[in-house]
Amino acid sequence: MTFGSAALDFEMISKPSSGRFFSVVRRVRLGDVSPGGRLRLDALVQYLQDVSNDDSRDASWSDPHGWVVRRTVLDIHEVAKYLQEVRLTTWCGGLGSHWAERRTQVCTLDGAVLIDAATLWVHIDMQTMKPLVVPQDVVDVVHDTTEGRKVSSRLMLKGAVVTPTHVLSWPLRFTDFDTLGHVNNAAYWQVTEELLGMYPKIRQNMRAIIEHVNPIDPGTIIEIEVGETSQTNVAVMLRSNLGVHATMWLGLRR
Repeated sequence: MTFGSAALDFEMISKPSSGRFFSVVRRVRLGDVSPGGRLRLDALVQYLQDVSNDDSRDASWSDPHGWVVRRTVLDIHEVAKYLQEVRLTTWCGGLGSHWAERRTQVCTLDGAVLIDAATLWVHIDMQTMKPLVVPQDVVDVVHDTTEGRKVSSRLMLKGAVVTPTHVLSWPLRFTDFDTLGHVNNAAYWQVTEELLGMYPKIRQNMRAIIEHVNPIDPGTIIEIEVGETSQTNVAVMLRSNLGVHATMWLGLRR
């Protein structure tokens, strides 16, 4: 199996016609963009984190904070740009026993979809970091938008093999770590930004996926293994002497 075939098989489901939706408007700021003024992927994923937390608190979930990201899929139809105002609308696209898929769309203020995102969040015990059953109050709030759709937490890219064409180092910084003491999931997307500089053709009609396998703790020495099938099909593994920490794929959408 190749990373590309698994990544392209992922279904980015459409927005349902009814149910609970939560929206915020924000302006793309200087610290969020590339030198060319494009909203960077790591900043975009920070936006997704923020609107997710705002939604769960607005809905008065019994446990709005005990969720960690397992996978994020981004479909970039058109880039957001410096000082542009965008509307982020989020909803639940599917449920599992201990996890939920959150869909988010980034749109212009007149409704044109710029970016589709699907993030698989796992509900955890914040003390033990072990998965917990999704609370019933959450199920009650989100069940309409799921339309009964069930989702799996199985890693899509697991089992695929990367034959490295490049090996890069990734020095960790203090600012990469969050309150859990691990590298925050948005920081992983800094790697994809570095790779987009090497593979600029992917920026048009892009799909990008990161799956988190094992957390990265302070002091870990990370290597980035890049497997280039073509200029528009790139597989990546983040490794240390402890094993694989994350798998990534960058390429063109179908």
